[in-house]
Amino acid sequence: MTLHRDELTDYLNDYLSVHQFSDYCPNGLQVEGKTDIRRLVTGVTASQRLIDEAIDRQADAILVHHGYFWKGESAALTGIKRNRLAALLAHNINLYAYHLPLDAHPEHGNNAQLARLMGWDVTGQIENSLVMLGKVEGEQTGASLREQLSQALEFEVLHIGESEDPIETIAWCTGAAQGFLQQAIDAGVDAFVSGEISEPTVHLARESGVHYFAAGHHATERGGPAALGLHLARRFGVSVEFIDLPIPV
Repeated sequence: MTLHRDELTDYLNDYLSVHQFSDYCPNGLQVEGKTDIRRLVTGVTASQRLIDEAIDRQADAILVHHGYFWKGESAALTGIKRNRLAALLAHNINLYAYHLPLDAHPEHGNNAQLARLMGWDVTGQIENSLVMLGKVEGEQTGASLREQLSQALEFEVLHIGESEDPIETIAWCTGAAQGFLQQAIDAGVDAFVSGEISEPTVHLARESGVHYFAAGHHATERGGPAALGLHLARRFGVSVEFIDLPIPV
């Protein structure tokens, strides 16, 4: 089945409520390609490797969480940026990117998909924040939750905290959300899960007694693009493939 580019653009922008977000990059169609879309590739980041994989599959469009044109970066089209854009334009491939809207979506967002993967019971969300609140499945300790996360995400999760401490309540936000740890502490949860970790995070976790799990930026943000792609395939009948290209952070 063929899907018109404008129809897909309008649908995604509405479905992901793009207008509600003030983001660090433009959300939506970032690079315009061919009008008719039959084959769509989804992934976490619009790296050169993902573009090359899409070209090999003769994709008409790529949909990612991490696209281009971030605030504060140079506007010059040189080097790596020039090469990526040249490859997209040469093969007439559309690039769609949704950052915060794909973190926040209640069904197909990264945070929602992480909760579904882990079997966490969602109990709420911190006000004016992407951070979700919930309860873990079964009886968990610091060590057992680290092991469960590592197996589910296929990533060696880093845990800051006491291995045998029980964990019942949890907060989480995928990607580079270690800066939200204080919000999790204030919410009174036992543990906080994110993708990345930084030096201050270690001290804050240790001194507060709240467990911190760094579960991988890429690893925690595979769920959204993959789930959204499946949704589009069911709704529009186009061919969709999620391409996972893991990285060690």
